[in-house]
Amino acid sequence: MTTETPATETPAAERALTAEPSTAEPSTAEPASAAPGEVLRLHAEDAFGAELAALAAQDDRPRPERWRLSPWAVATYLLGGELPDGTVITPKYIGPRRIVEVAVTTLATDRALLLLGVPGTAKTWVSEHLAAAISGDSTLLVQGTAGTPEEAVRYGWNYAQLLAHGPSRDALVPSPLMRAMADGKIARVEELTRIPADVQDSLITILSEKTLPIPELGAETQAVRGFNLIATANDRDRGVNELSSALRRRFNTVVLPLPATLDEEVDIVTRRVGQLGRSLDLPELPGGAEEIRRVVTVFRELRAGVTADGRTKVKTPSGTLSTAEAISVVTNGLALATHFGDGVLRAGDVAGGILGAVVRDPVADRAVWREYVEGVVRERDGWKDFYRAAREHAN
Repeated sequence: MTTETPATETPAAERALTAEPSTAEPSTAEPASAAPGEVLRLHAEDAFGAELAALAAQDDRPRPERWRLSPWAVATYLLGGELPDGTVITPKYIGPRRIVEVAVTTLATDRALLLLGVPGTAKTWVSEHLAAAISGDSTLLVQGTAGTPEEAVRYGWNYAQLLAHGPSRDALVPSPLMRAMADGKIARVEELTRIPADVQDSLITILSEKTLPIPELGAETQAVRGFNLIATANDRDRGVNELSSALRRRFNTVVLPLPATLDEEVDIVTRRVGQLGRSLDLPELPGGAEEIRRVVTVFRELRAGVTADGRTKVKTPSGTLSTAEAISVVTNGLALATHFGDGVLRAGDVAGGILGAVVRDPVADRAVWREYVEGVVRERDGWKDFYRAAREHAN
């Protein structure tokens, strides 16, 4: 049996296109690639390329085959630190160090990695940065949905070529996993439990035999050293498409928890809001630190069902109120204050976003929110402005 090696594709960042209105005749020329500064969201390997290069230059520890960095350097990239030459590596993940160490060492073995947790615990963010640090390419991605076909995991066909010439190497369209196997890189599968069970199980041969058969060509693609897989799944998706025991055994599962403390979550939100704000050309506004702490406090209390001092129990809404949602609320508040406010982030700029995050069920959640506002916010020192804004948006 021969071994087929699929051709690699140009990274997605190099395929980003710009479109401008024009009255000229349609052109058959290839569209120009967008300049890095015009891309709305850079891939991790591009956004943090300087840090990755600095780590690689000073990383003298053993590296697994085809890894850009040693496991120690990968963990440092995710958790942050200072290099001997004074280069500061910003933290990408704020949480227990041991979780990152276990995740990184898993990828250095023959077992795949499953990142599990409730929505908003940075599973996608961590998987992207792991792939960027290890392979220098975070774009080998399969997005899991209820409609994800088997071709997205294995390979597909160029049907024009297939009809004209029959099954051939030129007619085969490799999946991101197939390309990762051939190149010795990290592949990613998002929302694994949303993928139909029969499609999920097509991963078993890939993960156990490190081989992807191509029966139509009497060939196969064998994974070269450096290949591995990171999958993510939400705790709340259990029962959607539960993983088979055979597939689950092929993964080492790492559970990403919610931030342990208020200060930790405030730090996470502050960092991500700063990054998003810069990418959207939003200025740093006065009042930001106070409102971020207020948003995080509200989210944590409603998630936990008790106030921060432990004295008052509160009802819990149906939504997840994740850290990611807190980041979204504050970023939207910055945009409101910048474009429609007085240039200071205030309670009124975030109150509407909090209401939208909390009230998913228009009846039950609205009652929960009103009870929280009247029973907790109203009596809290220094929160009168937020109380007035919350009441205004709730009416």
